[in-house]
Amino acid sequence: MSEYRLRIHGAAQLVLICTNGERILCGQDQRKVATLESTTGLSVVVGNDGCIVDFGDDSTISEVFKNATFENEIDATGMCVTPGLVDAHTHPVWVGDRVHEFAMKLAGATYMEVHAAGGGIFYTVDHVRKASLEELTGSLCERLQKMLQCGTTLVESKSGYGLDAASEIKMLRAMEEARDRVALEISSTYCGAHAIPKGSSEQEATEDVITVQLPAIHSLCEAGELHVDNIDVFHEQGVFGTESTRQILIAGKNLGFELNFHGDELHYNASAELGASLDARAISHLEEISPAGVEQMAEKGTIAVLLPTTAYILRLKHPPARDMIEKGVPVALGSDFNPNAHCLSMPMTMHLACVNLRMSMPEVLIAATLNAAAALNRSHSHGSIEKGKVGDLLLVKAKRWEHLIYQFGSSSLIRHVVKAGKVVFTSA
Repeated sequence: MSEYRLRIHGAAQLVLICTNGERILCGQDQRKVATLESTTGLSVVVGNDGCIVDFGDDSTISEVFKNATFENEIDATGMCVTPGLVDAHTHPVWVGDRVHEFAMKLAGATYMEVHAAGGGIFYTVDHVRKASLEELTGSLCERLQKMLQCGTTLVESKSGYGLDAASEIKMLRAMEEARDRVALEISSTYCGAHAIPKGSSEQEATEDVITVQLPAIHSLCEAGELHVDNIDVFHEQGVFGTESTRQILIAGKNLGFELNFHGDELHYNASAELGASLDARAISHLEEISPAGVEQMAEKGTIAVLLPTTAYILRLKHPPARDMIEKGVPVALGSDFNPNAHCLSMPMTMHLACVNLRMSMPEVLIAATLNAAAALNRSHSHGSIEKGKVGDLLLVKAKRWEHLIYQFGSSSLIRHVVKAGKVVFTSA
């Protein structure tokens, strides 16, 4: 008799995302979500290794597993089951909120005006440098738990509020500590080139990142003390220019980090063209991307991680999501949670992407599951309901998955969050 970790049964709908082993979807393919529907119930079985073993009609699964036992069984009658959501861009490691800056922006101050006045990133850097590791870890865990309750089961998490080796490493260590405290899975990103430290020039900051910070972080990764997946740079006028960004990204790539950076956000900087030329895995923001940049990203398969909360809160123009999709750029989504854009909810982010970026609901769901996982180099294991993939699942209190986006701001729509076959959150 075999034992399995979980069986979900009775579901009205299983949202598979894809059926042919696709690891990314773009263009016309991003407009079609694969589902199974039944009036007699659907099941998903997760093994003791946390991976999906099988799924299908209740009757078929009951017959195949008639001699099996399950550590846990969930009756999903009247509900749909989706993959866990993937948040492809966040900055969750910090202390010291910036609610006062929200008032400044409402009064008309721009992002760079706040930045130039010593606010923005610099305000948070001052607080992070003074904070203990435990303070950073505690606040991070609270935020990750809230993200989990909103349906996120895999999140990209950046450093970038330290700007020196010791403080950046402290932020990365907070992520390591959080892995053992919260069920939410982390893809860790080093973002030491998030701003030019006070008193430094761009050249000095670039040299420090390449010759001091990166070697120190890589050494800790080699020793098994840190697990860093990606490298990020804020490629922007008045921050890191094109040549500095290129040098930092190449240095990170040579150490084995995936290129996943901020670009073309506040001004056109040819970030998309730069990323495509370096075979970057993903570029975030892209509000100011050029038509040539769209074409080059499509040609190289570079993933656009769009952040509708940022344009919404900063009153920026929105990135050209429709043009990107029509040209064949794979589009993913991130909440961009940070002190400047305080949104922990991927369903709210997905709703904004539909309304403000004019993406369809299928495009948005794929952007927040399979394509977001691809942006983190994990679509082979996450982002869809497939045999062999990690059993990260949401049980949604509706017969159709569209309610996850349609019911804007609903905090009780998700009944259960399942991480690797274990129920890690249940709503009241």
